[in-house]
Amino acid sequence: MTNLSRFALLSLLSGTSTAFTVLPSQQNHHRPLSASATTDFDLNSYLLSKKEVIEKALDASVESLTPETDKICESMSYSLMAGGKRIRPVLCIAACEMFGGSEADAMPTAVALEMIHTMSLIHDDLPAMDNDDLRRGKPTNHKIYGDDVAILAGDALLSTSFQHVAQNTPSTIDPHRILDVVIRLGKSVGPVGLAGGQVMDLECEGKSDVTISDLTWIHTHKTATLLQVAVASGAILGGATEEEVKSCERFALDIGLAFQVADDILDVTASTEDLGKTAAKDLDSDKATYPKLLGLEESKDEARRLVEDAKASLAPYGERAAPLLAIADYIIERSN
Repeated sequence: MTNLSRFALLSLLSGTSTAFTVLPSQQNHHRPLSASATTDFDLNSYLLSKKEVIEKALDASVESLTPETDKICESMSYSLMAGGKRIRPVLCIAACEMFGGSEADAMPTAVALEMIHTMSLIHDDLPAMDNDDLRRGKPTNHKIYGDDVAILAGDALLSTSFQHVAQNTPSTIDPHRILDVVIRLGKSVGPVGLAGGQVMDLECEGKSDVTISDLTWIHTHKTATLLQVAVASGAILGGATEEEVKSCERFALDIGLAFQVADDILDVTASTEDLGKTAAKDLDSDKATYPKLLGLEESKDEARRLVEDAKASLAPYGERAAPLLAIADYIIERSN
């Protein structure tokens, strides 16, 4: 392990949730920029350039070193390398670069975020959860490797994500910042993260008295939390102050909820071929969704409102926020 100081490592092992403290010498003093990002930012080119290096880093992150680990590593890689938009890694890198950090600074955390997200998809698709046969246009992990190996592959991706951050984040990053990232990643999966959101989601299936407040709680924790950690972690690794991290968290919470509203809309408006997964699955499962509670047009209005609120949180960063602002728009304009 290369980067964690003895103090930071002991804090991590003992479960101490010590957030980093920004010292005066660590603060970034940014030159004021215009309140709006450039309007001619080429998001497609940006996403393609980032996706290429992200895919290489993901492919190198899971490697079987002995014949005994071939099957579990194959299962991990099957889902990790199954495609997808890689929004979480891109958000992490873009936030890091916005505060003066580099792609290399953020890449280990970007990979970890995609590992955690992939774990959640593997487990979501299991018969005990959503019981889905298709993910990103391919058979789900448990359909190829069985429920038992799929569960273990998800577990292995989760544990490897933390190891990857600790081992591979450049030694130039303050160890307390790395520790803060690891703590945030752990929290994002727990009872006030993915796991808690998923439990609440399951409990609300088939209920007629689910409220918008319930639905917002579910998706704040099940969907938005990991996006929030992606942006906040990138900012932390890039050298952001605590107030700047909070601005990024507000932005990411709003786009995370917008992402879920858009997903709910696509579930009832897009085809299985377009989605790469079973369409109308939420409707068939009698899940609470935004269109079900608000109506389709009102849901579209809510997604747009969330994106506008998100973009306002990054107004002080001007053109440096262009990639993040463009991604916010993309989230509600996408077709899958």
